[in-house]
Amino acid sequence: MDSAKVQQILNEALNLEELHVKGEGSHYEVIAVDACFDGMNRVKKQQTIYAPLMEYIQRNDIHALSIKAYTPEEWARDKKLMSL
Repeated sequence: MDSAKVQQILNEALNLEELHVKGEGSHYEVIAVDACFDGMNRVKKQQTIYAPLMEYIQRNDIHALSIKAYTPEEWARDKKLMSL
């Protein structure tokens, strides 16, 4: 499994506004941006990302997954903070 496959699975399942997947082997980092995360707590956001990937996690194709999920407004704010 590679990061392109993880990205494809998430894109097909969730149709997110913006999605970034990095990683190799069985360890991945996901940054997801979409208005669907508005009003969700952090756990619910992560569950939304985990759901389409559970089959691969159970098979150990994905061993470690770091998830950062943002609304477009949160992402705009955090990108500004990262660039300082």
